Amino acid sequence: MGEQERAAAGGGVRRWGHVGVLAFWLAVMGVVYLALDHTMKPKAAVVTAAGELRIPRARNGHFYVEGTVNGRPITFLVDTGASTVVVSEAFASQAGLQGGEPTTFQTANGAMPGRTLRGVAVSAGPFSVSSVRIGIGLVGGPADHGLLGQNFLGRFSMRVSDKELVLAPPSP
Repeated sequence: MGEQERAAAGGGVRRWGHVGVLAFWLAVMGVVYLALDHTMKPKAAVVTAAGELRIPRARNGHFYVEGTVNGRPITFLVDTGASTVVVSEAFASQAGLQGGEPTTFQTANGAMPGRTLRGVAVSAGPFSVSSVRIGIGLVGGPADHGLLGQNFLGRFSMRVSDKELVLAPPSP
């Protein structure tokens, strides 16, 4: 084998060697991403034998619970500072929530246009309320996420600790 042939063969190995190293690091980063994504997901809420809904605090300090609005699945951020249940316009469209009254929401980020709709069924875990006023116009975040506000939460007994938020049927 001549010198030129060896150089050409070595160049091919080097070129493919870089691709192999790149593929290896992409695979490592993919595994790290999946592990972090799994670790960072909030733990699921649990219903106790006493009928309480125990919602563990997520790593970011918030409480998340699965629920429905008008029968459509949604992930709620429990927002004790929000006066109403609020969903995005995209979610409202998917859930068949049409009409309502135009309104302006006063948020921490300023005034936001939206609309309110009355008589909507909302559930969180095992708890359901058949007629809730909801706000439509939440911006930011995934379309299938919403805020669970006081017009739902206030119908139940609620207590918060460092590790969890507990919703229970109202005391008699």
